[in-house]
Amino acid sequence: MKNSRFQHAILLVVLAILGGAWIVYSREPVTDRNTIDLPEAPMVGHLAPDFTLQSSNGQTYSLTDYVDRTGDNGRPVVLNYWASWCGPCRIETPHFQRTHLKYGNQVAIIGINQGEAPDQVTEFGVSYGLTYPLLVDQDNTVNFRYGILNLPTTVFIDRNGVIQEMYLGIISQAVLEERINQLLE
Repeated sequence: MKNSRFQHAILLVVLAILGGAWIVYSREPVTDRNTIDLPEAPMVGHLAPDFTLQSSNGQTYSLTDYVDRTGDNGRPVVLNYWASWCGPCRIETPHFQRTHLKYGNQVAIIGINQGEAPDQVTEFGVSYGLTYPLLVDQDNTVNFRYGILNLPTTVFIDRNGVIQEMYLGIISQAVLEERINQLLE
């Protein structure tokens, strides 16, 4: 009887290993799928929800201005959710400016403010010498659409509009550049 139980246990372990290996082997990478078939959701592996917001100087920006959901003509986007009262946001802001200058038009760096007035956003941008777009989400529509509960949060989106990572908390210059280099590969 003991031998029979042991054999059943071994058989179950072998089947579990084979089943897990089959799942890993047969997975289809997100980059090989047609992104048109992916649903929009604020989650890794899904299309980033589209949005349209104005910058503090009144210019209109949409996510689809940068990504190409039907081909490879888009460019990666880094969304940084922030607020001027957020201490960690203030610490990481220079990283985004340096990264914007380093990568230029290869990657779109976009700051999305959480619930502040346009003049506050403009004042913050001027005080840090920011040259990337700072978008005003005064009623938090986009923040809620992306499920942003903590600041800062950085969302990495590939050139096809698929979310690759949602990074919570302060991000270092090295990690920011590493993630961008992964998006550019």
